[in-house]
Amino acid sequence: MKNKEWIIIGAGAAGLCAAINLARAGQQVTLLEQNSRVGKKILVSGNGKCNIGNRHIDLSRFHSQNPDFVRQVLKGYDFPVVERFFSSLGLPLVEGKEGKMFPMSLQASSVTELLEYEAKRAGVEIVCDCTVTSVDKEGDTFKLETTQGTKNAAQLVLTSGSPAAPQLGGSNAGYAFATKLGHTLVPRHPALVQLCSEESWVKRCAGVKVAGIAKLYANGEYITEKKGDILFTNYGISGLAILDLSREASIRLSNFDYCELSLDLMPELSKEKLTNLLLDRVQKESEKPIGLWLHGMLNKKLIDIILEQSKSRVKLEKELNRKEINKLVHAIKNLKLSINDTRGFKGAEVATGGVNTVEIDPQTMASKVTPGLYFAGEILDVDGDRGGFNFHWAWVTGMRVSR
Repeated sequence: MKNKEWIIIGAGAAGLCAAINLARAGQQVTLLEQNSRVGKKILVSGNGKCNIGNRHIDLSRFHSQNPDFVRQVLKGYDFPVVERFFSSLGLPLVEGKEGKMFPMSLQASSVTELLEYEAKRAGVEIVCDCTVTSVDKEGDTFKLETTQGTKNAAQLVLTSGSPAAPQLGGSNAGYAFATKLGHTLVPRHPALVQLCSEESWVKRCAGVKVAGIAKLYANGEYITEKKGDILFTNYGISGLAILDLSREASIRLSNFDYCELSLDLMPELSKEKLTNLLLDRVQKESEKPIGLWLHGMLNKKLIDIILEQSKSRVKLEKELNRKEINKLVHAIKNLKLSINDTRGFKGAEVATGGVNTVEIDPQTMASKVTPGLYFAGEILDVDGDRGGFNFHWAWVTGMRVSR
């Protein structure tokens, strides 16, 4: 690689990785960051522990309108490649559940501080509190107007992320620069985000958390299902199962589809086992109210909702029969909640869509439209599942820029 001057916009995961690898290859690199410090999103990831990647990289964990591009980018870049990169920084990793990888310190600050140190050691000039206001190309030179003056470079890398988490610096700025330089965009939507509901009962259950299965339906059609924590909130619903299916919900809500969740509150019991369990508990002479009878099996905030949705008319335990029990079982394993929106980009961890990858070389991340322009990370039309896959994408595309 010939020695050239590079400017990278965005000192997140992809930008820092690209800067380090370019500088190690002998390039002159300036890294511009709008925030007062680098890696702001890294610092809050994984509840401050930084889920830096995942041991089990598979194409199915990444989403794009151009899956072949993802396949080509990931080829030869499984997790051991990322692990070696962090080993070169002096950052040992440990494995958690489901292949999730973390710094051994379990501190996200370890990641940002070692990345920043290595970038500076390799010769990268890092300029924080520097917002890029415009980008133009004049001949073979990119001209950037910033809050810290005009900057020029032969090569430009856009690693400025997506609109997700604007409170951490997420914005559409990178997309504006990309389109000005000739690129097209795939529509963006919030992903890994909480969902909203206008149903009044959900507020009564705010704070209740269950381990269940959430199924998503759009216009009555089954879309997907996810297993994990389900958390009822004042605005709707959250939890890991909800975040995992929110991508599909977000896209369908943007098309004005009617979206509904079907929640299995007791996935560990089959319908038959739950029916028999309830039947065995019935005491035919008992005057106990049905709501009280269900205590100990369900959170009491959910019981009234279960009874409402079951449409059971009996009031006392002694009135229960198989037909009424079946109604209760159906409601417990198919609690319905309509969804009218997401919590938006402010609540989202990532965004779907982005720069159209048809216009990008998967080997080098170079633009096929504008010579000297490169892309890496979340700005591209690729988003990953929860569990470290978005970070893996950032590290890998950052590495490919330096090829």
